[in-house]
Amino acid sequence: MRLEFHPEAELELIEAALHYEYEVPGLGEYFEAEVWRATNLLLEHPEMGQAVGADLRRFVLSRFPFTLIYSAAAGILRIEVVAHQSRLPGYWRVRHDR
Repeated sequence: MRLEFHPEAELELIEAALHYEYEVPGLGEYFEAEVWRATNLLLEHPEMGQAVGADLRRFVLSRFPFTLIYSAAAGILRIEVVAHQSRLPGYWRVRHDR
């Protein structure tokens, strides 16, 4: 399986990592490592996330208040959203419906 990021999800990842790095040096790298740990796990077991629609699943990070929304089809794991859990639920649905 191949990993892809929706461009807005990639931006969410970068912005969150920069925010954490600004708050505590090294924490941004730790956040990125947690996201990569999760994506590697999902590449091996794409069905492990909870279904949130016909073709989307969610995976909650264990060490940060973030959720990955992703799809897995045709050999591609695509991270659609890197959402902080305090954001308005479902804000990303408009993005996915485009």
